[in-house]
Amino acid sequence: MFRHVSGSGWHTVSGGEVAGILVAVFWAILVSFLAVALARLAQTLKATTKLVADVTDQAVPLLADASTAVRSAQTQIDRVDAIASDVQEVTSNASALSTTVASTFGGPLVKVAAFGYGVRRALGGRREGEAPAEQRRTVIVGRTVPGARRSRRSTRGKKD
Repeated sequence: MFRHVSGSGWHTVSGGEVAGILVAVFWAILVSFLAVALARLAQTLKATTKLVADVTDQAVPLLADASTAVRSAQTQIDRVDAIASDVQEVTSNASALSTTVASTFGGPLVKVAAFGYGVRRALGGRREGEAPAEQRRTVIVGRTVPGARRSRRSTRGKKD
């Protein structure tokens, strides 16, 4: 037991009163800590609200710019697609034209070139004074056989 001096004299403090005082002090400390924590939480919420407002103010113009950029990119992609389609059409037309020219002029041009080559060979051998038969060569499986040997070959199976 504790004794307490009051205005009229000494008063005895019981254990229940001491426990009550301790509980009251504990609650006062707990409430003080909670008040400090709530004050800090309120400051954090204010800072967060300000940050979100600032981000929103900056994000809205950025989103508008991004939307404009995406629309512009889509327009450019549409143009490139149209160009690619035109190039594909031109390529197929050029291929068809090439096939037509080759089939129309290819055969006759080859014949004219072969005729020109034959005329050149015929005229070339006579200018040098050699007989055309001696100047000729025969190709047999990748080898050139002189004209003299060729004439022997052609007479091989014949009897005089």
